[in-house]
Amino acid sequence: MGQGASSEQGARNVSTEQLSYELALRFAKKCFTPLEITHFKDVFRTLADDQDGIHYWKEETLCRFLVIPDVLGPGPVVYQMTTYLGAFPFPSLAPSILTVEALLKVVVVMTERYEKVLKKGKADRNKLLFRSLAVFDRRMSSVHEKPPKEALESLKFEGSGSSEVAVEGTRSHEAGFPIDEPGSDVEEEEDDDELALAALDFLDANEVFKYDQHTDTKIHHAQIPVDNFRRLLMLLLVIAPLDAQDNLARYAESLTERRLAGLRRVADSILWSFTPEENAGIFYSSFNTIIPVSLPYIFDGLNPLFEHFLFSKNIDLSRRKGSSSSTQALHPPAQPVPDTPLEPLLATEGEILDLNVLSQLSFFMKGGTLFRRLRLLYSGGDAGFSIGSFEQKVFNWRAPSVLLVAGTRLPSPPDGGRERAFADTLPPKRFPDGASGNNKAGRVVFGAYLNVPWKQTYKGAMGDSSTLLFQLEPIHEVFRPSTVNTDYATFTKSGITFGSPPPRPKPVSGLSSHITLGPISLMLDESLEHGVFTHDTSGGGSFHPSQSRKYDWQDRFEIESLEVWGCGGDEEAEKQREALKWEEREAMARRSVKFGKDVEADRALLEMAGLLGNHGASGGSI
Repeated sequence: MGQGASSEQGARNVSTEQLSYELALRFAKKCFTPLEITHFKDVFRTLADDQDGIHYWKEETLCRFLVIPDVLGPGPVVYQMTTYLGAFPFPSLAPSILTVEALLKVVVVMTERYEKVLKKGKADRNKLLFRSLAVFDRRMSSVHEKPPKEALESLKFEGSGSSEVAVEGTRSHEAGFPIDEPGSDVEEEEDDDELALAALDFLDANEVFKYDQHTDTKIHHAQIPVDNFRRLLMLLLVIAPLDAQDNLARYAESLTERRLAGLRRVADSILWSFTPEENAGIFYSSFNTIIPVSLPYIFDGLNPLFEHFLFSKNIDLSRRKGSSSSTQALHPPAQPVPDTPLEPLLATEGEILDLNVLSQLSFFMKGGTLFRRLRLLYSGGDAGFSIGSFEQKVFNWRAPSVLLVAGTRLPSPPDGGRERAFADTLPPKRFPDGASGNNKAGRVVFGAYLNVPWKQTYKGAMGDSSTLLFQLEPIHEVFRPSTVNTDYATFTKSGITFGSPPPRPKPVSGLSSHITLGPISLMLDESLEHGVFTHDTSGGGSFHPSQSRKYDWQDRFEIESLEVWGCGGDEEAEKQREALKWEEREAMARRSVKFGKDVEADRALLEMAGLLGNHGASGGSI
């Protein structure tokens, strides 16, 4: 159907409803196995409502099936997204009724299975998700109204022999989504949706899509209401560790008041990266700028969540015959939480890293390297704030690691002796403090991801092009590595730096004695008492500047918590234990060296070789 559309007039004779239905059939054949389609049909039929022969899902049914926690309040937002995606690739048909064809297209988009057939649209799902969340309304309504009841009556269906409902009725009278209402600005360039174009190219029906696009409002006129996105963010944080067959109820059980407060704090930090203080909503320009850089994996949790549609509890493959065919209840029962305990996502929580921050990290670092894979190597509160204890705990870890530091901004000018001494080691402060977001107490959290083992750096630096520098609070931001400069990280007795050149061993006559700070850099002093994060947009550093804050700023802070987490499993932990044991044996051997008759001469010789005494020590106090 639609394959013979060789001209614009011929293509327009094919209704968008017919093409939408045919696309669903193509998806069913190309993107799923026969077994998965069997499970999907059973899930849909078991829970669908029926009105005049039209089978469809209501918002309540969708939310109960996905076990979306009511306390987070994202149900209406998720339903809004699905009713928009169900009309894919024709925005004028939205909001769609969640029939079996519409829901199938939702699952295809949410699980990214369209990549099997729509090669051109691989990187365009974020744009489609923005459309599904956005509104074009000055009042910035939180959620759209539910499809009118009379819309159901306008639907007609034709039997397909497999209980699918075909949408053939005309919906020209439906209001559609606010983002898709006609706009008055005709001078903007065409805003073709690449994913939708790929779908219509798959059907040989591009001309119909172009005709339908005449009613499509330009995406740059729309906004996502901040409250809607906050509720969705909290859900995305909860489902970030979800696997395809995991029950969301397992994670929902942990939503205590303390956990909810943490979720809101993290969600607000992410929201502020879209600068909502300037706008009533989130525009596509900021959405499209920030998501790829600072939140590339933010929507990954939707994939396993919607994979649940492909697992029916009614189908038992071990009992092909004699199974009961009695009709199931119309509404899904509450899914029981299995008795088998889950392996904890985080073996132990730190002063900074908890489950909420762990999910926040997974928005820009692959969850496979984080969930159930992090081990606390060093905590300043336990091991002491010193370079020596940091080195002892961290240096033998031969896998990637994450450093997190939290503190409180220092006043300007400093009002204490230690603060003034720290300020004297730095160049004069030329930039104001960074934005505070919703945090009025001055708390800041920064961090770095290092893909190589830690080591002493003298003339050079460590790290590679996968090193990351980031801020988690009060504003979420990731600073990607640059290839202009490779001073990614240094560790010396003078402190720890990211994005700054290695410190000079001795002051050079005529040069400033101040520490040299990189344009985009994080520095922790030698006592691990104070730190400074610099954001200088002049460029030329090891990390790229902010994509949203196009101004210079600097945060000087007193360190309250410092943690290093190793990314690895039992194998990496065993290697660290073996390295520590080897060092202990070597230390014992040095202490038990037998001297000859001339003890003083032997001792002097060993000291010259660096085996005794304190001549070869470095890295601060121990």
